[in-house]
Amino acid sequence: MEENNAPQPINSELIPAAIFFIRGQKVMLSTDLASLYGVLPKVLMQAVRRNIERFPGDFMFQLTQQEIDILRPRSQIVTLKKGKNIKYLPYAFTEQGVAMLSTVLRSKRAVSVNIEIMRTFVKLRKLLGTSAQLALKIEQMEKKYDKKFKVVFDALRALMTEEEKPKTTIGFHTKK
Repeated sequence: MEENNAPQPINSELIPAAIFFIRGQKVMLSTDLASLYGVLPKVLMQAVRRNIERFPGDFMFQLTQQEIDILRPRSQIVTLKKGKNIKYLPYAFTEQGVAMLSTVLRSKRAVSVNIEIMRTFVKLRKLLGTSAQLALKIEQMEKKYDKKFKVVFDALRALMTEEEKPKTTIGFHTKK
């Protein structure tokens, strides 16, 4: 797909929308990564297969048809008509797997895309840390101040929990 030597600019706003919460991990799909890198998904996976020893199970895993069906409304991973199965199930790459992709895809665009993806993962971690710190501060203020403000604190807590919900959780989960 990338024909000329000058890489196309990267729209870093697309990256957060391509991060999913699957099997308890933040991941990016091979189809979305291929699009960002400017290669066909087949080319991306050929590079991975040639270097499969660099991608253990905690770096990459293949999605099930059930997971694809859950993701279908939110992702562009399906190019076939509705109701038809896709030919190959895409793979999900964890943050470590995405970082490892930069060692097997050596184009300038791949390096630039990986830098933007790593920055996005760092921003997500900071946001989660900030939310936890904010929750602690609210709890401390609630203890310190009068019960008159309980309604305000409850409203703040409700707003915070709405933001912390993951985009989509799929996969098998057991209750403990």
